[in-house]
Amino acid sequence: MTENLTKEKFLEKIFNYEKNKEWKFEGDLPCLIDFYADWCGPCKMVAPVMEELSEEYKGKVNFYKIDTEAEQELAVAFGIQSIPSLLFIPKDGKPQMAVGALPKETLVKVIDEELLNDGNGKAEAAN
Repeated sequence: MTENLTKEKFLEKIFNYEKNKEWKFEGDLPCLIDFYADWCGPCKMVAPVMEELSEEYKGKVNFYKIDTEAEQELAVAFGIQSIPSLLFIPKDGKPQMAVGALPKETLVKVIDEELLNDGNGKAEAAN
């Protein structure tokens, strides 16, 4: 299940930008955050894919969504200018942003290569 994030939950589970100037991930699993809006057509195409992936990667990757209309401060904090925008956050390292309704195959590849590949062969590149 993808979980809706409010600012309060974001500060607790992802990154407390009010306390830290430098990126410091608060989570215990890598995660993928979907910045969306209810009126956005492409966002509606991403939502079921995010749900499928949340089941497929259960216990390995957390999946969140942020309603940019309700949580405008978070959208501004991440410079969201178009939606959907997807924020890939590895356990260690810097987050990466992708814009647009990416196909499931692309999301799987990024999750496997960027979020789960921790340098000791846990995930293999999909070649």
